Amino acid sequence: MEVQVLASILGAVVSETGRLVCGCISSTKKNTVMWKSNLRNLEKERKKLMDLWSDAKSRSESEDRDGTSPTNKVIKEWLTEVEEFLVLMESFQAKVKANENKLCRFSLRIRFSRKLSKLLDKIEQLVKAGSFPDEPVNEPVEYIPGPSVEDQTTASRALDELMKILDDDDDDDKFRRIGVWGMGGVGKTTLVKNLNNKLKSNTSLKRPFSIVVWATVSKELDMKRVQMQIAERLNVEVKMEESIERAAGRLFQRLKEEERFLIILDDVWEKIDLDCLGVPQPELQKGSKIILTSRFLEVCKAMMTDVEVKVSILNGEEAWKLFSRNAGEVVSLEHIRPFAEAVARECCGLPLALITMGAAMRGKTMVKLWKHAFNELRSSVPCVGGIKNQVYNPLKWSYDSLQGNNIKACFLYCCLFAEDFSIEVSELVRCWLAEGLIDEKHDFENSVNNGIAVIEILKDSCLLEDGDYEGTVKMHDVVRDVAIWIVSSSPEDEFNFIVRSGIGLSEISEDELSDSIGRASFMNNKINTLPDCEMQCYKASTLLLQGNLPLEKVPESFLQAFQALRVLNISGSRIQSLPPSLLQLGELRALLLRDCFFLEELPL
Repeated sequence: MEVQVLASILGAVVSETGRLVCGCISSTKKNTVMWKSNLRNLEKERKKLMDLWSDAKSRSESEDRDGTSPTNKVIKEWLTEVEEFLVLMESFQAKVKANENKLCRFSLRIRFSRKLSKLLDKIEQLVKAGSFPDEPVNEPVEYIPGPSVEDQTTASRALDELMKILDDDDDDDKFRRIGVWGMGGVGKTTLVKNLNNKLKSNTSLKRPFSIVVWATVSKELDMKRVQMQIAERLNVEVKMEESIERAAGRLFQRLKEEERFLIILDDVWEKIDLDCLGVPQPELQKGSKIILTSRFLEVCKAMMTDVEVKVSILNGEEAWKLFSRNAGEVVSLEHIRPFAEAVARECCGLPLALITMGAAMRGKTMVKLWKHAFNELRSSVPCVGGIKNQVYNPLKWSYDSLQGNNIKACFLYCCLFAEDFSIEVSELVRCWLAEGLIDEKHDFENSVNNGIAVIEILKDSCLLEDGDYEGTVKMHDVVRDVAIWIVSSSPEDEFNFIVRSGIGLSEISEDELSDSIGRASFMNNKINTLPDCEMQCYKASTLLLQGNLPLEKVPESFLQAFQALRVLNISGSRIQSLPPSLLQLGELRALLLRDCFFLEELPL
């Protein structure tokens, strides 16, 4: 019995050993076949990788010259990774060749096979990662949201005139630079937006433009900001720290590639040097054109326009239609219509005033309110100059009609921000809360919702509008001018703002920082130093210094002058630290330091 058991055990052992031996022999044959196959695959993938590397290298060098791709950094990182891999691969191949006669050894073959397998995995990853997509092709025209002027005869006539000028196909190409001018709020931007959108959908041009580029200029010319807008449209990479001259060279080369371009420069206040901007002179690129909008004919002439199209105010019928559309059905009521027509007439055919006044009177059915509106429009103290008489008074009445706790103060606070600046809604509400302009009796969430409701009221009154980015708002430049005028003409102890935003300042004058200042804005300038002396600004509750990239230091004595400060914004500067006097600002509720990449420490 024991002999049978032992024989059974030995039989099982021999059987298992035989299976393993046969398996090893089979595995060895398989590895030998796989080894040769994998070597061939490695060489095949290497050739594929080298082709991709060569293409990526050429593309990277081309984009270095032209600055035409925001993905170039990714390509360069991939090129470096490939180069490092090829070094490892060459080292492996050298070792294989050196040990060619020893590869019959099972252990050595296994070790090399494992390394080969890892190399194959890595090379497959690199080949997959090296298939970079082509840069997106620009559409010739991008749609720009805005109200239509189809039902406005005056504006439609101007639009048709512009289309006719653009379709000029004479050999002499006489209309290369086109000026669109008219008073603030008359609808120049709206007209040119309609032109842009008509070019997108209209196929009647004899020679379509290969690309149409829109850029907003604004009152205080910031050349780099305009360059960035053009670069974004052209998919050209322009960095903020890059010089204006270098950026201009990139843009110039890119636009020279276009068969026929149209550049639209909106809201121009002074002559712009096209060479400095990076836009080829249209005289040197046949068929290309430039359109600029401005409040001033003199600016058009300075830009050497070949033709000027004046945007006129609306006639009586058009003005009434626009006013009625914004005021709503209330204007059709028999007892309201005469007063509504009188109020519309007081807006003098100015689209911005008509829209603003119409929105302010929407749904108001009491005759007394309409009479009051009419009398206020007629009796307001006029500003200097005809434009202010026709624009500021109607807009100011919309401000006067704002109801609710501190809504007026919230509106005026917005004029501290730079012209055409898109304000983050969350940041604006935070500032209002810190200033105590929003009721804080409720919890934080409800207080924030209250602030957002105020923004919607101001937007519904056409005193704020959507910004350029989601979650932002901004002021129309004329509305902002009115807000600044209201502040400047108010009693000194009521507001006393000092607004010096976006005007190219390199320093702040000590004379401007008086003890009567309530709120001060020096944002979006080029300030590099702040006053370092004894001052008294004990009433100031807001100080905006964001967007001053050259600013590196905040002196100790500077903050000591602002003991009542509730809002301090130094975002987007090069400051490395803040002085200990920051801790003495006992009223401070909002300290904003976004994009302060060089900031290393705060006082403890």
